[in-house]
Amino acid sequence: MKIIPAIDVIGGKCVRLSQGDYDRVKTYGIPRDMALEYANVGFTRLHVVDLDGAKDSHIVNIDTIREVCAAASSIKVDVSGGIKSDEDVERAFAAGAAYVTIGSLAYSDTEKVKNWIKRYGADRIIIGADVKDGYICTHGWKCVTSTTIYELIERYDGMIKRVMCTDISRDGMLEGASTALYVELKKRYPHITFIASGGVGSKQDLDELKDAGVSEVIVGKAIYEGRISLDTLMAYDDK
Repeated sequence: MKIIPAIDVIGGKCVRLSQGDYDRVKTYGIPRDMALEYANVGFTRLHVVDLDGAKDSHIVNIDTIREVCAAASSIKVDVSGGIKSDEDVERAFAAGAAYVTIGSLAYSDTEKVKNWIKRYGADRIIIGADVKDGYICTHGWKCVTSTTIYELIERYDGMIKRVMCTDISRDGMLEGASTALYVELKKRYPHITFIASGGVGSKQDLDELKDAGVSEVIVGKAIYEGRISLDTLMAYDDK
């Protein structure tokens, strides 16, 4: 199982939200320093979310993203949050990102995202699916659509390799991941790698995901709150 630490950024600082609520934010430090610590421990993947970008619908913290990628040059970084234009994608890659994760736009402008997949390759474009009760949420989780995660995946099936799925009801709550959802997704789409995101708060949660066959897991708040040590995470991480 691949462990992917998360760094969420507001105003150039490392933060975590609870259930995506910008009014429930806690600041933890400097993203560059966290990225360097992850690199030194031995992680090879990192998920960076530009929360200001998600709010403003374009990349905002590009300097921070560049610093993170430079500090942790041994890590493959994926960047998400506010990527809506060709310029945003190019800026993220130019800053050092190995991948970009496309969220709201994957729902609202399928053709644009399909063109990016064709241009950059399925290896570099990750579809981000934020869900609530199985339905896709957009615009910083403020809008719950009538489209299910399965309907969204069907739009891209045959083109994509990875889908990052976040259950927003669990994100930042440290109360366990939506394991049953990932099991169902894997059953329906065995050819797609699903990245589990949201809710991991303990070693037991990791055991549950591993036993379910989930191959990639994002861990954020549990690290910053000291719920799971980096050494423990590295013990789960596929090298």
